[in-house]
Amino acid sequence: MKFLPLIFLLLSAFCYSQSERPNIVFVFTDDHATQAISAYGGILKDVAPTPHLDRLAKDGMRFDRCLVTNSICGPSRAAILTGKHSHKNGFFVNENTQFDGSQQTFPKLLQKAGYQTAIIGKWHLGSEPTGFDHWEVLPGQGMYYNPDFRTENGMHREVGYVTEIVTEKVKQWLDGQRDPDKPFMLMVQHKAPHREWSPAPKYLTAFDDITMPEPDTLFDNYEGRGTAAREQDQTIAKTMDLGKDLKIREYDIGGELFHRTRARMTPEQIEAWDAAYEPKNQAFIQANLTGKDLIRWKYQRYVKDYLRCIKSVDDSVGELRAHLDQLGLAGNTVFIYSSDQGFYLGEHGWFDKRFMYDESYRTPLIASWPGVIEPGSVNSDLVSNLDFAQTFLQIAGVQEPDDMQGLSLVPIMEGEKPADWRDSLYYHYYEYPGWHMIHKHEGAYDGRYKLMYFYELDEWELYDTHTDPMEMTNQYSNPEYTEIIQVMQAKLLELRKKYGVPENEIQDLDNVDQYYHSDEQRKRAWAKQMELYKGVD
Repeated sequence: MKFLPLIFLLLSAFCYSQSERPNIVFVFTDDHATQAISAYGGILKDVAPTPHLDRLAKDGMRFDRCLVTNSICGPSRAAILTGKHSHKNGFFVNENTQFDGSQQTFPKLLQKAGYQTAIIGKWHLGSEPTGFDHWEVLPGQGMYYNPDFRTENGMHREVGYVTEIVTEKVKQWLDGQRDPDKPFMLMVQHKAPHREWSPAPKYLTAFDDITMPEPDTLFDNYEGRGTAAREQDQTIAKTMDLGKDLKIREYDIGGELFHRTRARMTPEQIEAWDAAYEPKNQAFIQANLTGKDLIRWKYQRYVKDYLRCIKSVDDSVGELRAHLDQLGLAGNTVFIYSSDQGFYLGEHGWFDKRFMYDESYRTPLIASWPGVIEPGSVNSDLVSNLDFAQTFLQIAGVQEPDDMQGLSLVPIMEGEKPADWRDSLYYHYYEYPGWHMIHKHEGAYDGRYKLMYFYELDEWELYDTHTDPMEMTNQYSNPEYTEIIQVMQAKLLELRKKYGVPENEIQDLDNVDQYYHSDEQRKRAWAKQMELYKGVD
């Protein structure tokens, strides 16, 4: 008789109505900076508001310190699917690599637990999606205009603007393709606002009458940083292309803009595009700008196009939430918005991501869960994209596997942060040489101090983000920070051990050998790093 209560509980769980378990809608963008969401504040909040994302924050919780494990698109997505760092899930870099779809992922675990899973939009992991009952994804980076979609049945092209098409596909799936007797996990993955920032026809002239405010560090000279900041290749001044990036055909060497965008367009789309850009382009050519004036013009064109893409994303969030409400699903649906990492919008004179500096390290995370999350909540704990998998599993009532490396955010969403919540996070970027030439580095962050080690350069950087929030001055050589450096180096070593980062990791990564200058350089760098670690208690 003593086993009856346990049996009763098991039977109750088995008989529990599948439809009563929360649905999960995860809207995910590519390269969306927190400073481009008005709910997060910043210099753009009044000139480029995001009303639907702001409303989501008012209805739920805004996470102010959500950090990524590796600030680049594919590795971030792999970390989210697996709940593991790059060295555990095997996906280190974007180029010439494929995600191992045979490994454990949270969609597979949700499927086993009776959830219907679907992904629509950008995949960007090279392989074919696994763990999904329904998938329709963009090949590679995807295209803004008249995009192709991959399905189990092959490839097809659709006419329209990619953000709007993905949104309509999601609504169609909700309307008629899902099983109404099952809870669902729906991943809505937009291409926007990824480079080359092509806006929807209806937003081609948005912000034309506005001069966007400039970040204080637009003309950064990197005097306070090291070799990596000086040698990168992601400046608005030198790297940003007037042709393919900024849409001036006269500067489109090799016709890349034509082949990537215009060749796919309908005559009506081309007409709208040219009407919006050509007058402004001709005015730019006639102005013959140089120096800082040219950089300022490029910044304005870039940021406006970026924010025009965001307007469509914001519309999508509003449409999807309204549609869930119309279907009577909103009350039992957890709605989460995030991006694969942050992005530079002119800070330090940059665009793109990759560095552990704040603008690319921090990513947006906003969640609404009716009846659970207190509306208007703001959280400043150290959370990570590493946590998403376990969060989704706990929302669904699924036991998390022991080998996942994150923490479920459900207690925080419920307003009860565990007493033993993490006090630091580990970061590692691997892709060098490669796009934008950001040197490989790892680091630790405790919420105030950020320690970074560019191991092939054998250069350390330490930032006190309380006194230096824009991370302009490396304090590693400052004797006043000697004790802090020792503590943070010990913390970095502790994190490496905690997450199982092998000491000879770089030698062991056969699939990224192409990114090293030489075996000798690789061995010297890591030998030096281990020597430094030996002196840390």
